[in-house]
Amino acid sequence: MPSLPSGRLAARLLLALVALLAGVPAFAQSGQDLLPVTEAYKLSADASQPGVLKLHWTIAPDYYLYRGRMKFTAGDGVTLGAAQLPDGEKHHDEYLGDVETYHHGVDAQIPYTVAAGTARLTLAVQYQGCHEVEPKICYPPHTEKLDLALPAGVGVAAAPPQDFGAALRAVDAGHALGAGSAALPPEQAFRVEALATAPDRLLLRWTMARGYYLYRDQTALSVPDAPALKLVPAWPAGAAHQDEHFGQVTVYFDQVEVPVGIAGNLQGRRQLTVQATFQGCQDGGICYPVMSRTLQVELPAGAAAGSASSGTDGGPAAPAPDTGLLLALLLAFGGGLILNLMPCVLPVLSIKAVSVLESGESPARARRHALLYTAGVLSSFAVVGGVIVGLRSAGHALGWGAQLQQPLVVAVLACVMFAVGLSMSGVVQFGASLGNTGAALADRAGPAGDFFTGVLAVVVASPCTAPFMGSALAYAFAAPIAAALAVFLMLGIGLALPFLLVGLVPALARRLPRPGRWMETLKQVLAFPMYLTAVWLAWVLAHQRGADAIGLLLVAMVVLAMALWWFERSRGRGAFSRALVLVLAVLTAVPLYYLARVPAPTRADATAEGVVAYSPQKLAELRQAGTPVFVDMTADWCVTCKANEHAVLDTDAFRALLAKTGAVYMKGDWTDVNPTIAAFLQQYHSPGVPLYVVFPRGGGKGKQLPTVLTRGIVERALTEASR
Repeated sequence: MPSLPSGRLAARLLLALVALLAGVPAFAQSGQDLLPVTEAYKLSADASQPGVLKLHWTIAPDYYLYRGRMKFTAGDGVTLGAAQLPDGEKHHDEYLGDVETYHHGVDAQIPYTVAAGTARLTLAVQYQGCHEVEPKICYPPHTEKLDLALPAGVGVAAAPPQDFGAALRAVDAGHALGAGSAALPPEQAFRVEALATAPDRLLLRWTMARGYYLYRDQTALSVPDAPALKLVPAWPAGAAHQDEHFGQVTVYFDQVEVPVGIAGNLQGRRQLTVQATFQGCQDGGICYPVMSRTLQVELPAGAAAGSASSGTDGGPAAPAPDTGLLLALLLAFGGGLILNLMPCVLPVLSIKAVSVLESGESPARARRHALLYTAGVLSSFAVVGGVIVGLRSAGHALGWGAQLQQPLVVAVLACVMFAVGLSMSGVVQFGASLGNTGAALADRAGPAGDFFTGVLAVVVASPCTAPFMGSALAYAFAAPIAAALAVFLMLGIGLALPFLLVGLVPALARRLPRPGRWMETLKQVLAFPMYLTAVWLAWVLAHQRGADAIGLLLVAMVVLAMALWWFERSRGRGAFSRALVLVLAVLTAVPLYYLARVPAPTRADATAEGVVAYSPQKLAELRQAGTPVFVDMTADWCVTCKANEHAVLDTDAFRALLAKTGAVYMKGDWTDVNPTIAAFLQQYHSPGVPLYVVFPRGGGKGKQLPTVLTRGIVERALTEASR
């Protein structure tokens, strides 16, 4: 199926059509203003000096070349050294990030050697550039093949003066050579450090020189003198990179910190020898052979106790907060109970409110509703807990509510809420035949409807964090498997308790209003919270993927409404009518398919006036300058975050407090997947957003605030931090 063009491409196609209708000559004339690529960038070569190839580009006015897009590939019998290029003009490109460009002209020198019997100097030169005035276009990468006569006296050149020159030449030929400045020695290009952060946990830090990157999947960790010990890294998300040999890979630029758990018996050990083998490259240049570093790490006291949990968990755990299991269970129960009152869950509870009221005359039906709803809630929390524990054991991380970072999940939830609302409004009544599908969420009489309403309640509860939930979830995200699952199940018990009591305690059920015709009106009124929830999810999607995604979501909703309308009309009709329902249902998925491929819009670094976008570098600069910092990790889909902003953080009183204390308000947006913010959350053992940390003046550890803020909490924290 063809991929969906982006909004910008669609706009350009529309403008092109308008131009064609208005007059073909004017459109044709604009194309004549662009030079052919070989005239915009005239390449000449000089091989008169033995062992050195000189290249020169003459760049036409209003055109420029990218320094980092130059690549040089040797022909048969030719070995190329690192290209020597001057520094270019530095600027931030909308698509390529920080780049260097050349205007007017540029010279390059490439050392080379040839094998015995080679008669010609052959190579391919690839480059790319753009036209910087209207019409603004970028040429695709262009390759010119050079075939030059060798000058007299060409022989095998001496090895470069660096000790690692022989190793570089031994790297795979297609991988080893390209553009860029002279390569650094491996020790300078890739620095590795290790320290113990807990008796059974390490932190490894790779620091790469500017313009170098590290492969995630070409890295291995071991303990040579204790093979029974296993090191399990929890890699943060990196940058996607298409590698010509390894395919789609994950790489890290600048610096990456990797928490590493130690699984095994550390009894009596005070020092650990860690061997790290890894591989990396110069961006646009050489790739280094596999490197190995041996690191000595001093372990803190208590290593034996720390190793016990690692061995029984099936994987290492991050240091847990100062919360015991019993306290975590109590906090989880209280958080789940309060979760019933949060705006995320209330729309879904509207469905159960109607079902409980309608079953008021039958205690047996009330019990069935309650037990099936509770089963759906507990099963969902068990699955969520199992997935999180499994990913943690595999070295990955997943935050509470992180599924809403996926635009397709948000869109599907919006469609589900819209469909439930249509059902409660009387547009369609789902029958028991649909009970085993997600449509039975609105079937008040079917057991599958009760069960899946519990599932839906858990799904939509994830954007909310009730009081007491933060500490309980933080404990669960770092605790052993059995304890973590117990915490998630206790959350489910708290969430399901109100309906469970009504269903199992007849005295409570008798206090409910008696069924009557008024309930049909109530059900139709309760449909509107469903529609508002769909609107909120569409708002979240707009922030994630922009107007194109919203247009596709609206198309999907219209087709879905048509499918549900015809489903109701087709009752008792022939096979053709039922087949048309299936066709419309399939058509509903088509815009969602394209929606999943809409790229994320470019986000500005600053979020608002007086707010600094989070980055580790900026935070380090502010802390070094002795400035107190209030860090707010948030997301558009996080209802608790938005409630805190409305009540505390987006107020004149908070801005006045910042001015009074001299603090900086720094915000990180986790609406989409963001490895940098995920690493910060992991550092503070936070299960998700919101996360608030106040860093004091003059250094010191950051103070983590509760997930639900008040003005008093924030004022006390900033006042203490400014002293």
